[in-house]
Amino acid sequence: MPHRPLLLARQAQRLPGGWPGLALGLLLAGLAAGATAQGNLPITPAQRATAQQVAGAGVPLSALADNAPASHTVQRGDTLWAIASIFLKTPWRWPELWGMNLQEIRNPHLIFPGQVLLLVKDGDRARLMLGRGSADGQPPTNTVKLSPRVRSELLGNGAIASIPLQLIGPFLNEAVVLSQDELAAAPRIVATQEGRVMVSRGETAYVRGDLAGARSFTLFRQSTPLRDPLSNEVLGYEAGYIGTAEFVRADGKAPVSGLPMPSTFVMTSARQEAGIGDRLAPVPPRDFSAYVPHPPAGPVDGRVVSVYGEALTAGQNQIVAINRGKRDGLERGHVLALWRAGALGVDSTGAKPQPIQLPDERSGLLFVFRVFDRVSYALIVSASDPIRPGDRFSEP
Repeated sequence: MPHRPLLLARQAQRLPGGWPGLALGLLLAGLAAGATAQGNLPITPAQRATAQQVAGAGVPLSALADNAPASHTVQRGDTLWAIASIFLKTPWRWPELWGMNLQEIRNPHLIFPGQVLLLVKDGDRARLMLGRGSADGQPPTNTVKLSPRVRSELLGNGAIASIPLQLIGPFLNEAVVLSQDELAAAPRIVATQEGRVMVSRGETAYVRGDLAGARSFTLFRQSTPLRDPLSNEVLGYEAGYIGTAEFVRADGKAPVSGLPMPSTFVMTSARQEAGIGDRLAPVPPRDFSAYVPHPPAGPVDGRVVSVYGEALTAGQNQIVAINRGKRDGLERGHVLALWRAGALGVDSTGAKPQPIQLPDERSGLLFVFRVFDRVSYALIVSASDPIRPGDRFSEP
């Protein structure tokens, strides 16, 4: 099937609210004319509006990274975040590189290993374009009109991801926060196969409770209250992960006695053995397409609640819980700035010593990947200092 040509994008001067416009034209080849709906990852209205607004004349040279190379060949294992960090000072803003022909580009998430990105400078502006590499592997010497040669694919079948999905993938099942009511109503194991004390992978467990039509569940045991570092209010209960289980047979009534019969489950994975009283929570669908970095729509101010896994501090590529969620306007893909609290000190240069506090300093970035009502989980994308519960975050 022939492929539609992709048009190079151009860039804007400024975004609403004073955000500087970034380079357009990170060329996302691989869109087949007959791409399926599953292959076309969604573009939100806000993202499309941004792409339309930044379609202009290129990125200011001041927005480029200090050591931005003349070209980059996309490698397996690359992410859009990593590629943007090669060229730009603010890599999380790579979605603003999408100023292409939006009628043709239905899926701006897909770029593929082997494509060559070429940085072209013209006066005080620069663009990122797709170049054709030479046969001997030397850097490209010209730019070309895009005619994609690869078909559209789902992420994992060739296209590179937005962020390192392997870092957050396990937590999409493990990280569960429940309210007190949800915790009380959660389905629970009431019996085990042949009266065993514990159940491990491949073994059967019997469950009572409302399954709400779900078939795949996370098993958890003790639930740790997550408390707001400022108010000490309980924001939710973090479930202690045990493993996963799959629905086998529905509950009902025994044909002879008429007594209630529990549902039947089989454990499909186990970090530890499950037992009577352990609870179940539905496994959410893994929609990796939604993990597109973007800023919150308005001001955000909050605190880190805890480091996942009971560590006292965290660094890059670790997970933290934060005290903002859906009711506060957070959503998957939000990028947040971490701040190190300014140290207390004394100004001794005057006639009389005076207590002072130094300003807060940026210490890293968070990438929100799972959102509950009042709590969210975020990946620490960068950190110059150890991150602790109580550390502040804001819009970037």
